[in-house]
Amino acid sequence: MIDWPRVTELRAEVGAEDFGEVVDLFMEEVEEVIGKLSKNIDRTQLEQDLHFLKGSALSLGFQAFSSLCQDGETRSAHGQAETVDVAAIIAEYQTSKTMFIDELPTRF
Repeated sequence: MIDWPRVTELRAEVGAEDFGEVVDLFMEEVEEVIGKLSKNIDRTQLEQDLHFLKGSALSLGFQAFSSLCQDGETRSAHGQAETVDVAAIIAEYQTSKTMFIDELPTRF
């Protein structure tokens, strides 16, 4: 679910002292889009929202979440936005976030 080698790579890239800020920024930006999706699903913006979430997720190693976003982005790009299971994407984010927060201290 979490690509820990990617997390380690990111931490090395930004430095241990700035890693916490990167994580905080990631959570803040992703939470904003997740909140938007959970309140009002604007299917006309779904492709763009999922593209953003996919890229953000990949950068921090949220592999399963990123995969669901990729699938939803592809469906939306092909005119099938109504078939995207937004609730499943949000649930996967919550699961991934919990796992990340719980396991991060033991990894570094």
